[in-house]
Amino acid sequence: MTKKFASQADLEVKKTTFAQLSEHCWAYTAEGDPNTGVIIGEDAVLICDALATPVMAQNLVAEIRKITDKPIKYVVLSHYHAVRVLGASGYKAHGMQEIIASQGTYEMIVERGAQDMQSEYERFPRLFDAFDSIPGLTWPTLVFQERLTLYLSGIEVKIMHVGPGHTKGDTIVWVPSEKVLFSGDLMEADAACYTGDAQLEEWPATLDALAALKPEKIVPGRGPALDTPERVAEGLAYTRDFVSTLLSSAKEAVAQGMNLNQAMAHCRKAMDPKFGQVFIYEHCLPFDVTRAVDEASGIKHPRIWTAERDKEMWHGLQATE
Repeated sequence: MTKKFASQADLEVKKTTFAQLSEHCWAYTAEGDPNTGVIIGEDAVLICDALATPVMAQNLVAEIRKITDKPIKYVVLSHYHAVRVLGASGYKAHGMQEIIASQGTYEMIVERGAQDMQSEYERFPRLFDAFDSIPGLTWPTLVFQERLTLYLSGIEVKIMHVGPGHTKGDTIVWVPSEKVLFSGDLMEADAACYTGDAQLEEWPATLDALAALKPEKIVPGRGPALDTPERVAEGLAYTRDFVSTLLSSAKEAVAQGMNLNQAMAHCRKAMDPKFGQVFIYEHCLPFDVTRAVDEASGIKHPRIWTAERDKEMWHGLQATE
């Protein structure tokens, strides 16, 4: 029996948790669904990743309003994926002044934002509660090249692109005084890394740049917040192992002249024993292997995923399983 496409069969609503990590930093997590970070200053609030729809954003606003009535001035996009950005309009009524993104993220929205919006929704509709409430693509109002520093009531907040990995425009938010890092999908915890738009060769070096900051707590893209230096180190090692194992397996498959179906089977031999039990693994792996094979074959800039390409790839791989 053919598996239902991507995660269309995943209908289980996840419990969200809003937890304080330090004096000003909070994690909004959801049992393996996409995470969001929040920094609450005395005069303003910053959100790292906007959630998928304006309706979903209101759930986070409700949690923030239990703590502060200060305006939610800043929304930072860790990258361009729809599930991270399309809820931004939900903060307009709460004081939003800037939507901040890296130059690379802006370029990806221009190039493929519309295709990605439809692609992600059709892959995993549960993640887009009230999809019809989305007014359109989210466009940044403030674009930076490598780094930008904000001060929330004297709290230094560094917004940085330290290298590509999950996408070419990945952005982190770093609070040096509290040693808290919001990594976006550059890091995961107990969840598969989605690498369909990744720069796999460069990803480990970007993880090195994160480690060099010496964070003591990290809010990863998915999974529980990493709230000790030991758990941070484990999360970095886990993510590095995932992307390195994937790319090395794909390189072996390409060197042996395997087609995509054969490459998928070959990658599974290395990946399944290590990662088969984590959140969204079966959802991600077909997209991951396809991109890894492309990169191993010399396709440096990821091909655009469309709803049509998604289904063609997915059903082509399922047909021989």
